[in-house]
Amino acid sequence: MFRPFETAQTSFSSTQLCITDFGAKPNAYDVETSRTNAKAIQAAIDKASSIGGAHVVVPSGFFATSPIQLKSNVDLHLEHGAVLKFTKSKEDYPIFVTNYEGEKAIRTISPITADGAENIAITGNGIIDGSGDLWRPIKRFKLTEKQWDALLAKGGHIIQARDLAWIESDSAYEGLLLNIQGTDEKTLAKAAPYWDFYRPVMVSLRHCKRVLLQGVTFSNSPAWNIHPFFCEDLTVDGITVKNPYHAQNGDGIDVESCKRVEIKASTFETGDDAICIKSGKNAEARTFEGPSCDIHVHDCTVYQGHGGFVVGSEMSRGVFNILVERCSFIGTDVGVRFKSALGRGGVVKDIDIRDITMVDIKGESIILTMAYVLNRINNDELPQMDNEEDIPFFCDIDMQNMHFLGQKTKLLIQPITGRADTISNIVVNGVRYDGENKIV
Repeated sequence: MFRPFETAQTSFSSTQLCITDFGAKPNAYDVETSRTNAKAIQAAIDKASSIGGAHVVVPSGFFATSPIQLKSNVDLHLEHGAVLKFTKSKEDYPIFVTNYEGEKAIRTISPITADGAENIAITGNGIIDGSGDLWRPIKRFKLTEKQWDALLAKGGHIIQARDLAWIESDSAYEGLLLNIQGTDEKTLAKAAPYWDFYRPVMVSLRHCKRVLLQGVTFSNSPAWNIHPFFCEDLTVDGITVKNPYHAQNGDGIDVESCKRVEIKASTFETGDDAICIKSGKNAEARTFEGPSCDIHVHDCTVYQGHGGFVVGSEMSRGVFNILVERCSFIGTDVGVRFKSALGRGGVVKDIDIRDITMVDIKGESIILTMAYVLNRINNDELPQMDNEEDIPFFCDIDMQNMHFLGQKTKLLIQPITGRADTISNIVVNGVRYDGENKIV
């Protein structure tokens, strides 16, 4: 049974600081202009934070920029007609160790970062464009023949993997072949020449409190669009998140180990999962507490994407007390998806989902699976188990008034082989399922 909660809201001074007053220049798209504009935007953010808070205004117009960092008590406000587009260069995107896909990983810094900030927002009616098309590999099967030929005409490299793919950058291609991973300084030095293999999430919000994302369009991300990580009191209201269908790892929003979250009245069209709840991966994640809990998702629409509402596969610190209601999933690969694997551990429980309309879903409308495998272009994740704590569980999930329009398979349940108890007390439109493999 879902337990209601309240989300603390942001509040800002009425003071406005326009980025053009700090030297930002519109209508140019080159690295030097983007650096000049980033300095201007950052100066405005720093000033706003230092005076106790303000709205940093991006006026109507096209502004190229390099990475920026949000700070406490600042609302980055994009007026109608404003476009904030990030350029790509090695000097502006150093690599470091952060958290991605539920574990410590090498990535470049993100276009927009907030770390340990309180009372922050990104609002307005403008567009944030992460120039992800300059970063991402593209799988052949996701394109038409004409689109594939256009990529080949640009040069780049063919990736001969399980799924044929293309990537433009020499350094990203070499990085993919080498796949250097680790967290020590020596490993970082080895990985540095291949910086753009380590694609960043576009908006990284780490350990922040009282966060508002409202009205803005977030598009064209290098990897995930929005990644709140260990945040509290997050409100997502009326945003649009867009990526092309072929966007590799082009998730909409990945809420990881966050508390008191409301996502409402927003629209998603993504290259991967749209609204995704996570809480870390495998034994390392379970060494410290950090569930995702107290989350309310409502009145959202998802078009293309791997899943409309998704939990996992990284859920090792636990996921509980979630309500999803009055949403429409139209043409997604899967409507509602719970996914995990041996090795994750953790418990997903106390989830209520109701009044959901799913139209022309390409695969199953609802999936609960313990057989998920993370497919990367260069390798697949292998299941791991050392002890009983490595076994994940889904339980006490209630789905009512689920409407299935135009799809053949409504429900797929896959517990761990020989462990029926890993999926239990699942109710869909009044019918209870306990542990058996099931296709409806």
